[in-house]
Amino acid sequence: MQAPASFPLSTLTSLKCLFRSNRSKPIAFLLIFCISVLFVCSNTAVYSAEKTSPNIIFIMADDLGYGDLGCYGQQKIKTPRIDQMAAEGMKFTQMYAGNTVCAPSRCVLMTGLHMGHGRVRGNTWVKQNQSLKPEDVTVAEVLKQAGYKTALTGKWGIGEEGTQGVPNLQGFDFFYGYLNQHNAHNYYPEFLWKNGKKVRLRNIVDPSTISKGPTGKDSLGGVSTKKVDYSHDLIMQEALNFIDQSAKQPFFLYVALTIPHANNEAGRKVGDGQEVPDYGIYKDKDWKKQDKGQAAMITRMDTGIGQILDRLKKLNIDQNTLVIFTSDNGHHREGGNDPEFFDANGPLRGMKRDLYEGGIRVPFIAYWPGTTPAGTVSDHIGYFGDLMATAADLAHVACPPDLDSVSIAPTLTGKPDQQKQHGFLYWEFYEQGSKQAARWGKWKAVRMPMLTGETELYNLDQDLGEGTNLADQHPDIVKQMEAMMQEAHTPDPLWKPGGKRPKKKSAPGDGKPRF
Repeated sequence: MQAPASFPLSTLTSLKCLFRSNRSKPIAFLLIFCISVLFVCSNTAVYSAEKTSPNIIFIMADDLGYGDLGCYGQQKIKTPRIDQMAAEGMKFTQMYAGNTVCAPSRCVLMTGLHMGHGRVRGNTWVKQNQSLKPEDVTVAEVLKQAGYKTALTGKWGIGEEGTQGVPNLQGFDFFYGYLNQHNAHNYYPEFLWKNGKKVRLRNIVDPSTISKGPTGKDSLGGVSTKKVDYSHDLIMQEALNFIDQSAKQPFFLYVALTIPHANNEAGRKVGDGQEVPDYGIYKDKDWKKQDKGQAAMITRMDTGIGQILDRLKKLNIDQNTLVIFTSDNGHHREGGNDPEFFDANGPLRGMKRDLYEGGIRVPFIAYWPGTTPAGTVSDHIGYFGDLMATAADLAHVACPPDLDSVSIAPTLTGKPDQQKQHGFLYWEFYEQGSKQAARWGKWKAVRMPMLTGETELYNLDQDLGEGTNLADQHPDIVKQMEAMMQEAHTPDPLWKPGGKRPKKKSAPGDGKPRF
């Protein structure tokens, strides 16, 4: 094993680390920082120096449920190429998203900070709150300083137009797709971004369907009356182009798909938000059209992922490329589709906007031929914030200090006995009156509202569906987990709880609580 290199960030990125961690104690932090540049952050394992730094492709679906893939139990929707990834790679059963909605989940993924410490903690119309700042350090920046070529195709969501949070100012050499998450609802938009410029498409949006936001000034999303250019296909093609152009050097490609997120504006306007060019193999099914569209979107995504795998093999770089596939949060009930019809959350309770397992436990598959043991299932407990430490580990550079990130490189390379563990995992959510949750071994705590509400306690080893609240039986465990949640939460004046807690509902027939 080789000792890791000192933190090879440029002056700008080093200052970003300083600013991020040095908001109250500059002298103390400066000393800590000077020491930290000599060592990898404490949670980062050292990856074997016998192999060169691999290419890293991180593919993330949008609102895909834990049970939406064949390899996770789906019966109706066909996902043969992703299932192939699982059969020839490693399927994780206890991996979690950064949050239960898109923007904060992406913030966790890019920065390695959980929601108690992160910059973007929710979905909002306020551009500055929705955007990373210059002092935030991203995975792309760390890998870029390690000599990687970096690209993002798809939905960014944490850096609005005119801010310092746009991808090209956050470590990405190339960007093609959506900046704004509301605009990303529309699969037939009038434009997409290519680096810092708008690329006009041949679609035409009905102005009466565009979301104006609380100020009435924003013009985003909408329903198109002329549908020519399907954004998902364009995003996938740009991903393939980048692979072609980057095959001879280490690269990091973040493919942030919008499938199967619904076009919410279309759902409200015409009752069908599952925008897809055709229903494909589902066209003759005796299903309602929204369900056909939902299934067709996921299978279309699966086909595109297969094209990426095929391209890697054709270029003879598949054995030096780690491909990870996951989803940004749990499944949705938007656009008119019926998640119960597909059993989209499988054995889990809840969905998008819940902090029960169905809202945050996500499919997670790692495919790295010749390195990741084929056909394996891992029960390692991790989350999106671990990408930072893992990427730094694989690239043989140090991880930025003071993060909530643990490298999963040992697990990926078939050395689970060397895998470090989190003390606990943490989430918080500011909608619906606010919520927070923590995972500590077999225990899961959910508190609503955050900080002040009653805490529910579940034993996930015995009760994966979170149907039996054990808080009264284990007050000592509840007290410990409340202390963890208190420790993890750093107040931020920009983020305040809002909205009302929804009423509980139950879906007939499956015995699982629904919300």
